[in-house]
Amino acid sequence: MSVETVITGGTLVQPSGMVDASIALDDGEIVAVGAESELPPGDTVVDATGNLVMPGVVDVHVHLDDMFSNDTYGTASRAAALGGTTTFMDFAWQAWVGESSIFDEESTLLEGIERKQAKAEDAIIDYSLHGAITREDPAVFEEFPDVIDAGVTSIKMFTAYEHGLPNGFINEVLQEAADHDLVAVLHTEDSSVCEVITESFKREGKGDPEYYPKSRPDYAEAMAADDAITMAMEANCRYYGIHTTCRKAAEVIEDHRNDHHDRIRAETCTQYTVADDSLFEEVGLLPMAAPPLRKPDDNEAMFEHLDRGTIDVVSTDHCGYTREQKQFDDWWDGTFGMNSLQRSLPVFHDEAVNERGFDYPFLVSKLCANPARIFGMPNKGTLDPGTDADIVVFDPNTTETITPDDNESMSDYSVYEGREVTGVVEKTFVRGELVADEGEIVADAGHGEFVAREIPGWEQ
Repeated sequence: MSVETVITGGTLVQPSGMVDASIALDDGEIVAVGAESELPPGDTVVDATGNLVMPGVVDVHVHLDDMFSNDTYGTASRAAALGGTTTFMDFAWQAWVGESSIFDEESTLLEGIERKQAKAEDAIIDYSLHGAITREDPAVFEEFPDVIDAGVTSIKMFTAYEHGLPNGFINEVLQEAADHDLVAVLHTEDSSVCEVITESFKREGKGDPEYYPKSRPDYAEAMAADDAITMAMEANCRYYGIHTTCRKAAEVIEDHRNDHHDRIRAETCTQYTVADDSLFEEVGLLPMAAPPLRKPDDNEAMFEHLDRGTIDVVSTDHCGYTREQKQFDDWWDGTFGMNSLQRSLPVFHDEAVNERGFDYPFLVSKLCANPARIFGMPNKGTLDPGTDADIVVFDPNTTETITPDDNESMSDYSVYEGREVTGVVEKTFVRGELVADEGEIVADAGHGEFVAREIPGWEQ
């Protein structure tokens, strides 16, 4: 009996190591791994000779089709597929009313989940959601059982912006989240520090782009991380620190993690490993995001802590905007967020493997296996038989220069523009279906499915 697809001749990469083997796909799953002669014949045979065969990237931090991104699930998932990402996680907002909100009235977390699921009909890759709490309203605690039943097992909170929450309420959320075994996902910047510096810069007329990163200093990130982790550990709640950018914050995470390894996880983003704040003088506000790009030493720190295991995951924090939407006379009027989905794997591969000598199991751990395991997706981020056939055929030897000309995201710029990288995505499969092939999208809109997540185990 034949199977739908057999990928032959490549080197398979898992966190545990690399092996020259073939892999058989059928009915959306990986059904066998081994020598080609030992596998059933394939209706389609893909020759991956000279290439790597890796699990699809699992990006657990993207913003789509809301007040922080104009990318639709259609445009973003096409960009993701071209970049080797087969699953991403967006945010289901508890609607709030405010200056930066797109909502006319408040709504519940469950309504936020349903709202995002309706927007995802055109996705060609799989997706999941974090619940995002934006208001100081204890009624949200009553939703937690239903949110979990809906397949959402993580809750995000902000310590900054108008939808940021005070520590007192964050403390309550963490206690309730611990009772339901939810993962608490925290954006950590000390809001009062950032606001006071911002007002000072406004008075002094320091509106040029290079002042932006100075308005959100590294110690403000570290201070808020320390507070949030302290509260989470007191509540016995699992803590996930998103977009770690700097040495100071990573050291805070490491200090706590030494005492509470089983309850703390963290991520950085591709841009914080390869770019620094000198970019603001070069390209203006295009890379404006929060927390901001830091110093070259912070790039070094991200790799040091990725290597030591303080930081488990590399994501993107993708936001889709056009160049025009990023241009302002004064940075404080600017738009937060930058696009990265389509370029994350090639850029991080080039920096981590080619420039710094990390191995491919390291790459797959940080981009694929760890994010899937941390957030309760056992069928993702792996090449094990019986799991989803989410696979990337990756050419590690071809060199390209990044331009925005072929962006599938609605963004018409790239913060990596002009960067020469060695390593390109050849093919991307989502549940066994080829969705991207040699730089072209070959799947129909709507192939992507919602991934209902389990309560994860963090034993490893």
